[in-house]
Amino acid sequence: MKIFGVTGWKNAGKTGLMERLIAEFTARGLKVSSIKHAHHTTDVDQPGRDSYRHREAGAGEVFLSSKHRWALMGELRGADEPSLPELLARLAPCDLVLVEGFKREPHSKVECIRAVNDHPMIAAEDGTVKVIASDADLPDAPCPVIDLDDTAAIADFIALALGFTTTPAPADAPAPLKNDCFALPPGVTWTPVDTALAHLRDNLTVTCATETLPLWDAAGRYLAQDVTALRASPPADNSAVDGYGFAASALGDPVTALSLSDGRAAAGDPHTDPVPHGQAIRILTGALTPPGIDTVIMEEDVDLTDGQVRFQGRIKPGANVRKMGEDIAAGALALAKGTRLDAAALGLLTSLGIAEVTVRKPLRVGVLSTGDELAKPGETIDPARTYDANRPMLLEMIRAWGHLPVDLGHAPDNRDTLRATLDAAAAQADVILTSGGASQGDEDHMSALLTESGAMQLWRIAMKPGRPLALGLWNNTPVFGLPGNPVAAFVTALMFARPACLQLAGGQWQEPQSFSLPAAFSKKKKPGRREFQRGKITPDGRVELFANEGSGRISGLTWADGIVDIAEDTTEITPGAPVKFIPWGSFGL
Repeated sequence: MKIFGVTGWKNAGKTGLMERLIAEFTARGLKVSSIKHAHHTTDVDQPGRDSYRHREAGAGEVFLSSKHRWALMGELRGADEPSLPELLARLAPCDLVLVEGFKREPHSKVECIRAVNDHPMIAAEDGTVKVIASDADLPDAPCPVIDLDDTAAIADFIALALGFTTTPAPADAPAPLKNDCFALPPGVTWTPVDTALAHLRDNLTVTCATETLPLWDAAGRYLAQDVTALRASPPADNSAVDGYGFAASALGDPVTALSLSDGRAAAGDPHTDPVPHGQAIRILTGALTPPGIDTVIMEEDVDLTDGQVRFQGRIKPGANVRKMGEDIAAGALALAKGTRLDAAALGLLTSLGIAEVTVRKPLRVGVLSTGDELAKPGETIDPARTYDANRPMLLEMIRAWGHLPVDLGHAPDNRDTLRATLDAAAAQADVILTSGGASQGDEDHMSALLTESGAMQLWRIAMKPGRPLALGLWNNTPVFGLPGNPVAAFVTALMFARPACLQLAGGQWQEPQSFSLPAAFSKKKKPGRREFQRGKITPDGRVELFANEGSGRISGLTWADGIVDIAEDTTEITPGAPVKFIPWGSFGL
């Protein structure tokens, strides 16, 4: 949780600014909580109310609940007033806590100052005040001054200071959905998946150097230059079948028989003499067509009788002859730069006589796991420890994608140690994938370090699973801070790390191929969030979902054939409705 305070003297406008900031940040898509310090009584200290009577009777805590809200009130009865850290610990996880009062606490604050008040500036003596909100002219203010009524500007300052990538909501933006941090009405700053992908596609460039290799040593590499054909493919006219070749112009009604010429043409053993007009010659698959031959009839369609080739019906001129250059002409583009040299590409370039190519060196992709709770299998059976499934899973994905996996090991929840680990990783990897620490909790050091370095590019992706995704640079090395839950790490790696690594490696940006199949399930969801659910194709060609959507259920990855891609604006899926299914093979797995 991020914290920012609102302070000031009495009647300075603190509560009014708090009210406006809460509404502003909520409209921007953040989940906001607040804490207010009261010097005297609070607004629940009302004699005669039921809760008051309960407390007066001696109850240590009173829990109020209704269909609209709940409240827990505790009686100190002489005990010390709770500190701010103790109060913060009682809050449920959220994005931002706005604190009114507590001016002596060390968190960052905005100070409210009104011209009608005659009070000294807190900012003049307290370095925790980072900005002043005032309706007065303050030429000697020790920090920036923003108009007290300019809520959006104050919110922008706070968002920048805390590392939130929020933007002001339009004046006519509807209120966000209640109690749903994934809703995406106009003005909310959750980043849609396609927007995040477009950002990566438009901003990432190739990071791998080039080298020239013999073609057969370049398997799996990405072309750094276009390759043009040294000769045509096919290099000359040749027969596509075993049969008999002749000149089509020799056929005329009612001619259906041709004299068989001496000799034959075979692949690698051409017949160089011209074949007399009106005669046919034996020709085998791949053989160059002899002079005078432009058409071939398959041997199973003819009868050989008394030295003649006989057949029924008409045959199309040029039939069963592969023309020179009909595949690729000499000098034409064979493969564009960025093409991966897979089996088909190697076959094509070999057929064109290409002996060597200029390619990119392999992309080194480092994988780092973070978290004190992680352990290796065999180290412990402590149920409080989690076996590190993400690292071997991600390393194998990288290998399957054709990159060079680099095992960066495991880093504990210590910011200094993680900083040193990232420094070392940036020196030995072209891109770094981490898992864990990508959210905003106290121990989420990965996102904190990226924010601290000023290199955070994207934050808060509107998707399930995988919402806490940190993308940034560390020493100019791209870092993908993936979630810690295995399924979330798997899906975000497929959707973001795979196409990004492809482009960094010198390949061409790819979107996974999907298929429309009927659903074998029912599902309801709220709009604003794109979901990627594990799916499996049934024997009758429909798609069913894994029984549990939890991102810790890693068994669903081995059960599934791929993922069901559910769009942001979809609210309900009924059996038989078409759904978008992406098989694992479309992700190179």
